[in-house]
Amino acid sequence: MSYEQNYAEINRQLWNARTEHHINSDFYGLLGFKKEGIALDDISLQQLGDVSGKSILHLQCHFGLDTLSWVRLGAQVTGMDISDKAIQTARSLSEELNLPARFICCNIYDLPQHLDEQFDIVFTSYGVLGWLHDLKQWGHIVNRYLKPGGEFHLIEFHPAVWMFSNDFSRVEYSYFQGDAIVEETQGTYTDRNAPILMKEISWNHHLGQVFESLLAQGLRIQHFAEYDYSPYNCFANMTPAPNNTWQIKGMEGMIPMVYGLKALKETT
Repeated sequence: MSYEQNYAEINRQLWNARTEHHINSDFYGLLGFKKEGIALDDISLQQLGDVSGKSILHLQCHFGLDTLSWVRLGAQVTGMDISDKAIQTARSLSEELNLPARFICCNIYDLPQHLDEQFDIVFTSYGVLGWLHDLKQWGHIVNRYLKPGGEFHLIEFHPAVWMFSNDFSRVEYSYFQGDAIVEETQGTYTDRNAPILMKEISWNHHLGQVFESLLAQGLRIQHFAEYDYSPYNCFANMTPAPNNTWQIKGMEGMIPMVYGLKALKETT
């Protein structure tokens, strides 16, 4: 069986291993979150605005801190992720913190087998698209779960970032990389020395593919913005930037690191 055929299982195992290290990491700050914290970054908060009373589907939600943050902000939220350990943790946190949310464990492409409704908002963010081999099918999933008049919000690391080697010392992949990228990775972004050495399979989708997958579903792009910083210290060779953000050392202000996109589903 080729990597492309069993990539989901390979990546599920990877994220199960990572979740165990992420839960108690300083990066995620779970103890602070439990004390009425909001895990969302400023870009997400500003782009979505007031979500009180809204229904939200959070795709690829990891272990649920952003998902439960939207609950704290007044939304009714459903999260999904491929990692069973992540979803188990999300469900436990939901119960422990009395933050009612529904969590579904499945491959994103299999979600219609588990969920049959539509939402005011579909949301996904940070390090999500690279794990998906087919953005056309992803666009179909996004559209499938939006109510007429609903909003899709994507906040994601810019594909320019994924062109570089892991230490950002050289350009390693084409912006138009088509083939799967198969790597053995050491550690995780919360702890690069964590005892994890596992295979991962990813794809670098350029912006044209992202736009095309949504436009093909009839969604209307209402907002697009690029940012020269990351809200998170999650890559190698990062240096602090203004307002508690991060940039790549030696490339400060020179490359896009994050983008935000909002698309609307027409009412008719």
